[in-house]
Amino acid sequence: MGRIIAGAAGGRSLSSVPGTATRPTTDRVKEALFSRLEAWDVLTDARVIDLFAGSGGLGVEAASRGARSVVLVDQAEAAIKVCRANAKIVNQALARDAVTVHRGTAKSALDSSALGSSFTLAFLDPPYPMSEDELADILERLALRLEPEATIVVERSHRSPEPRWAAGMERLAEKKYGEARVWFADFDATEDDDAAR
Repeated sequence: MGRIIAGAAGGRSLSSVPGTATRPTTDRVKEALFSRLEAWDVLTDARVIDLFAGSGGLGVEAASRGARSVVLVDQAEAAIKVCRANAKIVNQALARDAVTVHRGTAKSALDSSALGSSFTLAFLDPPYPMSEDELADILERLALRLEPEATIVVERSHRSPEPRWAAGMERLAEKKYGEARVWFADFDATEDDDAAR
């Protein structure tokens, strides 16, 4: 069972998705990941989307640490139930509905108008068997929903190649943590506009 590490809901335990279908980000990785995001000052007032959310651990951590809004996206019913329970924990601590849950695939969610505004921070922790082509397609769709200077965080197997970033995305850093590797990228829509001229 994981926990919220810091912020308004820090120390509270989180529910986990039963079985082996999901792969929760460990507290060690989460702490390192969020330390970097806080150093870059991208959490305060962020609008966050957590694709392939699983238990929603990354998204609720972001809300606890100051994000304005968080959307947790997953397609599995078991994961959705856990996301709702974990969202409730953080929303109660914040005394507002900062975290919402959307059931669907990453593609359908990014194509949906129901998600509302664009995002300044995106987490992607797709299943390890997902192909590089599938991930590249999702990053292309995500680019259409990002604000300028948004930050993208992708967690994959340490054996996976670097994601094929969409136009406007540029790698900032990468770090290996045991079996996982995390890539950080930023987004600048004007780069794509300039290239088109």
